[in-house]
Amino acid sequence: MATQHIENKLKLLPDLPGCYLMKDLNSKIIYVGKAKNLKNRVRSYFKSMHEGKTAKLVSEIRDFETIITSTDKEAFLLEITLIQKHKPYYNIKLKRGTGYPYIKITNEKDPTLKIVSQVKKDGAYYFGPYPNVYAASETMHLLQRVYPLRRCNGYQKRPCLYYHMGQCLGACFKEVKAEEYDKQIKKIKTFLNGNVGAIKKTLESKMNLAAQKLEFERAAELRDQMHYIEVTVEKQKIISNDNTPRDLFNFYMDKGWISMQIFFIRQARLIKREKRLFPCIDTPEAELESFILQFYNQKNRILPKEILVPKGVSHDVLGEILQIPVKTPIRGTKKNLMELGEKNARLVLEEKFRLLELDDRKTTGAMDELMSALNLPIGHRIESFDHSHIQGSDVVSAMVSFLDGRPQKSQYRKYKLRTVTHADESASTREVIRRRYTRLLKEHHDLPDLILMDGAEIQIEAAQDVLQNELGLDIPVAGMVKDNHHKTADLMNMQYQKVSLNPKSEAFYLIQRIQDEVHRFAITFHRQTHSKNSLSSRLDLIPGIGPKSRIKLLRKFGSMKKIADASLEEIQALGIPKKVAQTIKLSLK
Repeated sequence: MATQHIENKLKLLPDLPGCYLMKDLNSKIIYVGKAKNLKNRVRSYFKSMHEGKTAKLVSEIRDFETIITSTDKEAFLLEITLIQKHKPYYNIKLKRGTGYPYIKITNEKDPTLKIVSQVKKDGAYYFGPYPNVYAASETMHLLQRVYPLRRCNGYQKRPCLYYHMGQCLGACFKEVKAEEYDKQIKKIKTFLNGNVGAIKKTLESKMNLAAQKLEFERAAELRDQMHYIEVTVEKQKIISNDNTPRDLFNFYMDKGWISMQIFFIRQARLIKREKRLFPCIDTPEAELESFILQFYNQKNRILPKEILVPKGVSHDVLGEILQIPVKTPIRGTKKNLMELGEKNARLVLEEKFRLLELDDRKTTGAMDELMSALNLPIGHRIESFDHSHIQGSDVVSAMVSFLDGRPQKSQYRKYKLRTVTHADESASTREVIRRRYTRLLKEHHDLPDLILMDGAEIQIEAAQDVLQNELGLDIPVAGMVKDNHHKTADLMNMQYQKVSLNPKSEAFYLIQRIQDEVHRFAITFHRQTHSKNSLSSRLDLIPGIGPKSRIKLLRKFGSMKKIADASLEEIQALGIPKKVAQTIKLSLK
């Protein structure tokens, strides 16, 4: 049910193309979409029945804003820009580009062949990606022997070894004409585009000749070269007599989830397949359009000569943005391949549904259950803090972050406390909360939906005091209480009351995971700090060792045992005088 505020805004929506930004209770952007008609599209969220992630998204929307564009193309481009800027929770998030290698013909005066992992806009020719790294390397070496370019480092006044072996055109000692390079490059491009019959025939005749001469090792080497060519350039026959490089996209949608299949067709063969599985918020065609634009905006993505998409996807806008033809096959082999993509997408989705249900119950389900137990609105991110010390010395704090019940290790943080020199839970909490959320405010980063302290009233009170009275933030704070056996026992809310949680519930298991993880992270950091400080303090007691010498020793050896085992020469090599080095050896015996 839409709020009155949203109902009023829905009446003012224009019949124009543009983008819309959905916001939650904290005015955080949680979804970005595009529309040919903003009025119809945005109203459909609140006037229709939904399921799955779409229903959950609508339940969290408390406001929205729109940006009008002149054309559909502008709406497409603006949507991708806004998604990359705000990284909304409910939008499709793509991982980094493929890690597969490419064969590159460099764009320089004396070009050469290389295996590279990154595609750059440097005017070079790139072929790939190749799923079999070893086969791609061996094929490149074969090309370097059969169609040599430059193998040396450039002009060096004398022929290189590769020139004597017939694998270099001689840029090492003479000027090689551009026409000569162009001739070789043309042959290499023809080979990598799938026309490998001539070279395979040559290799086969050489293999048979070597076998007749009983040169079996040579014959085996030639046989392997033929195999590498097949693996690299002839993986699987799909479309005959058509060498156009093309990518094919298709999808299958069910129960609010969309499964996507991407087929990479090169040299008239299917060389690689990728699959993706996402919650579907918009129409599946709109999600696919957004996915395709993000897909080619990634690092290491080479645009093919043609893209094949299912019916209903906007050909004109995608084609105009990507500057390549976008088509929907209606007959023949390519239509069969499109149907194969849909069948694969359906199979992947059906296989994953059960796993997704189990995973959701343990993650997003547990998160919803926990927020409900604390009488809080739906949230996604929890940050949890713990402190660690040994008899009040080397006091440190640590923070872990969980998104929908899953740890976000990239967001973990360690804190060496600056104002606390002894065991003081309240002071430690105040410093670490102040430092963490002052930084988030300055850098305009998203705030968590819940803070969990690994402690009870003292830490909850200290955290709330800093958040509300110093920083003006209204972030809920709760405490994780342990029993006499140091195991998770209860959850304490902001009013210092114990919250009843079934010990066998997913919410309770989530609390256990968070408490164990933040404790592990804090203890590990404390051990590292204490070990380093202990090592430093022992070195400080040795006459002649100052801060610079101590740092040199710690960086080089890392432990007292390794310093003690080091020779005088190794210690002196760091710039430490002989007498001081002897003192170190005697002191550490």
